Amino acid sequence: NPLDEEEYRGDRFKDWTCNVKGNNDMLSISQPHIISGIYTQYLEDGGSTLIGTNTFSATTIAMADYEMEDYAYELNYEGARLARIACDKVTAKDPTKPRFVVGAIGPTNRTGSISPSVEDPAARNVTFDELVEAYFQQVVGLMDGGSDILMVETIFDTLNAKAALYAVGEYLELTGLDVPVFVSGTLVDQSGRTLSGQTGEAFYASIRHSKPMCVGLNCALGASHMKPFLERLSKVIECFVHVYSNAGLPNAMGGYDETPSDMASQNEVFFQNGWVNMVGGCCGSTPQHIKAISDAAENYAPRKLPDVGRPKMWLSGLEDLVVDDVHNQFGLPFLNVGERCNISGSIRFKKLMMAGDYGTAMDIAKKQVEDGAHVLDINVDDGMLDGVAAMQKFVKIAVTEPEVSKVPFMLDASKFEIVMAGLKWCQGKPIVNSISLKVGEKLFKEQATLLRKHGAALVCMAFDEEGQAATESEKVRICKRSYDMLVNEVHFPPEDIIFDPNVLTIGTGMEEHSNYAIDFINAVKTIKEQCPYVKISGGISNLSFGFRGVMKIRESIHALFLHHAILESGMDVGIVNPKEMLCLEDLEEDMSTLCDRLVFNRDDEATEDMLQRTNYERACVDCKKKGLELPHKPRGKIMNQPKLQFDYDKIPARPATEPPLPFSDAARNHTPNPYNYAYQTYDEIATIRAQASNPNKDININHTQDPSLYPESFPYFVRGRDSVREYITALFSSKISMYDGAMGTMIQNYAKRNPLDEEE
Repeated sequence: NPLDEEEYRGDRFKDWTCNVKGNNDMLSISQPHIISGIYTQYLEDGGSTLIGTNTFSATTIAMADYEMEDYAYELNYEGARLARIACDKVTAKDPTKPRFVVGAIGPTNRTGSISPSVEDPAARNVTFDELVEAYFQQVVGLMDGGSDILMVETIFDTLNAKAALYAVGEYLELTGLDVPVFVSGTLVDQSGRTLSGQTGEAFYASIRHSKPMCVGLNCALGASHMKPFLERLSKVIECFVHVYSNAGLPNAMGGYDETPSDMASQNEVFFQNGWVNMVGGCCGSTPQHIKAISDAAENYAPRKLPDVGRPKMWLSGLEDLVVDDVHNQFGLPFLNVGERCNISGSIRFKKLMMAGDYGTAMDIAKKQVEDGAHVLDINVDDGMLDGVAAMQKFVKIAVTEPEVSKVPFMLDASKFEIVMAGLKWCQGKPIVNSISLKVGEKLFKEQATLLRKHGAALVCMAFDEEGQAATESEKVRICKRSYDMLVNEVHFPPEDIIFDPNVLTIGTGMEEHSNYAIDFINAVKTIKEQCPYVKISGGISNLSFGFRGVMKIRESIHALFLHHAILESGMDVGIVNPKEMLCLEDLEEDMSTLCDRLVFNRDDEATEDMLQRTNYERACVDCKKKGLELPHKPRGKIMNQPKLQFDYDKIPARPATEPPLPFSDAARNHTPNPYNYAYQTYDEIATIRAQASNPNKDININHTQDPSLYPESFPYFVRGRDSVREYITALFSSKISMYDGAMGTMIQNYAKRNPLDEEE
């Protein structure tokens, strides 16, 4: 007999007001023996070391379909508790092979990055904050139930995953625990992209800030179809790698045809190439599939952790972008940040924003990318505009435009709440522009901490409480002070810091402005020497503001300035209009000389001579009227210029002993989880427990092992005594481990084989 409506309800929910058939998670409450039996089969028959909990959809958001939002905590608690009991029973039979509970956190049935309306690309049916709230409640239930590890899985929209990881991070920060986190993405077809459009590499770049212990792929595809995508991920992931594929693709009836032998054979290529540390099965797989895969993996070594090399800034939109490896259209090691979607820099864009014409504004964004922008600057900060609403709407529409969102975004505003509004709609890893010490140390650190939790890179301006840095010494002093605070106190990754030491206007006729370009160029090199791994950026148009109206003059000045700032001092990033940029070789000899004199303040007449040339160029423009645009002089093949190297760039890579660690003291010290959560009286957690639907309000949240169970000298893993992180690191480094991921399939199989009466 199949599992029908009555069986799903059981006694507890026999009078429920809506249909619940298909709500597999509720079986942990209504039919716990079924779920316990499945756990035990995977552990005993399949030989799984780690088992996922029956909590894939156990959030308030997903449970709304069954009007069971109030049961979310209980569903997670019971799903984890039953798995804890099963793992402990099997471990007791062979303590040399401890078994672990992996708290399964699914994607929900809503998406933060995809509009549910074809008419309105800015529409969404869930917000980032709503996802975080739901996931936090799920995490509390999973941990209270006895989970060892947390797994954010089957990710088809990375924004949902970022919300889940944010919630996990808040829980771990609140409790001070070290709990390993696994993350598993889902590539929906042979394009190798998630449903929300990201490549596998972009997905990883978007979530790596959470310091997961293991990252990989599951669901949607069979093992043979995953091969090229897992290979690419295995080459770039810095932690352990897993895969648990489906048993092939679904057949016409929605079933899966691969036998255990078939599936094991399809997975063997992963073992032969050393791509994985953990493997399992998703839809269509059974304990017999897991056993066959385990047997196939037995004689292969697991993937070796990659060597730890120089940290690099790794951004993402729909595609990933390693900033340190970028060269622009002139072969310069320089990141072009397109400036035209900026209210302050484009009159046309400002008019469109004021008129609410987001569709035409998207055309500007597309053109910036076509013209060579590696990153798209977005600034809607204007006193006559609701900046928060405008930023949210622009980003929500932009992420649905593949030709726009394939590049990372730079969220740009003078008000922090505006950039945060945009950040919560970015599934990729963006840059936030900007924060600075002008708000004071306390708020500066709070803002930086929030950006680190969200995984954004940041631009830090050379401002402090006393004002803007203008001289070389002030630029260096403020940036070094900011760096020390960010890296040592906030634990912000230094490679994700971009300093903007203020590109200021030259050629104004005021003597005190004459050395602004020199001060900037000199400061860049000193800052990079004193602040390892940071990037240096600037708003390049500021430099030539005194010559506005004559683009040839302005871009000529920019070309010479950037050439020296990039190749001689190490400048990495600039907010520019890529289409208008010139290469130094494009300049006429006399123009190059004029620019050199002005930028480096060679003589007192440099500004006056450049003004005369500006008047001449303006007259030429007026005379040409409707003439065709003159082509650039051909330069032949573009040769990439070498990036300026600093001492820290030359440090050789070293072997990794464990995956990248989270920033908490518990993780860095490998502090064992006590598994007794009675001490957790924090309001956020106490409220969730108090509102729980569990019939017995005296919920057991103490999962410590009996001290008399194993002697103090017992050489194998003991819960509460030993670090799960240390054990899993040793385990994944020594053998390919088994994980199950097909609870839904097993429930369906159970229903086919076992009659369930009304009483059950």
